[in-house]
Amino acid sequence: MAATINNIQLNGQPVYYRIEGKGKPVVLVHGFAEDGTVWENQVEYLKNKYQLIVPDLPGSGQSPINDANWSMEYFAECIRAILDAEKIGAVSMIGHSMGGYITLAFAETWPERLRSFGLFHSTAFADSEEKKTARRRGIEFIEQNGPAKFLAQSIPNLFSEETKKQQPELVGKILARFSNFIGQSLVNYYQCMMVRPDRTHVLKNFPRPVLFILGKYDTAVPYVQGLQQCYLPGLSYFHTLEHSGHMGMWEEPVPGNSFVDAFLMHE
Repeated sequence: MAATINNIQLNGQPVYYRIEGKGKPVVLVHGFAEDGTVWENQVEYLKNKYQLIVPDLPGSGQSPINDANWSMEYFAECIRAILDAEKIGAVSMIGHSMGGYITLAFAETWPERLRSFGLFHSTAFADSEEKKTARRRGIEFIEQNGPAKFLAQSIPNLFSEETKKQQPELVGKILARFSNFIGQSLVNYYQCMMVRPDRTHVLKNFPRPVLFILGKYDTAVPYVQGLQQCYLPGLSYFHTLEHSGHMGMWEEPVPGNSFVDAFLMHE
């Protein structure tokens, strides 16, 4: 079944999303400085078993920036609006990095719309002061030097040293794909992330399965921090990608895909 590209109108601009496959609906939510194509390995692997809904969040991919008051809650509302437009009820949702923050916001407001959810290199903890300072420096760099130079510096740091050494072409591919972001989108995303609340209570209160996939060498969501949240849900599935940084869906797609598939099959 070929992919279908649809859009909804929010705040005067379209929000695009792709639907591919048939079966139980699964939403894949991309992270900061990415778009829905970051999931291409997972889509190819899962599309014969599931109906995959893959949005480009406002300001990413095909979805233009809009003048809404962006927040994790707003992006969660975007996803809810997509599901409503498609007349889709309960779904599973997997979020990468910032996409995990959005997934948690969705789970907080509409838990009845989730059969399960997963955090792929993501965390329910709020930003530390150190992390906020780093994001402020990132904003200053973007405003002074432009988004392309910022991404050229930051994207390689998302990969493990092993990946950068053994698969330099992979880092180059991601750089080429996501180097055309509008600076204001990146600034707005950073500002949203800095003010998002701690949502560990969502993990504690969610009554259905939660998946955690951690990268052993992730510097964006450090491995130890990831471990600290895995025991919070009543039913938790936890996996480590032993050779990955923050981009395990590309660094180790085979085990990453199998972890997601097994979780969705047994939810």
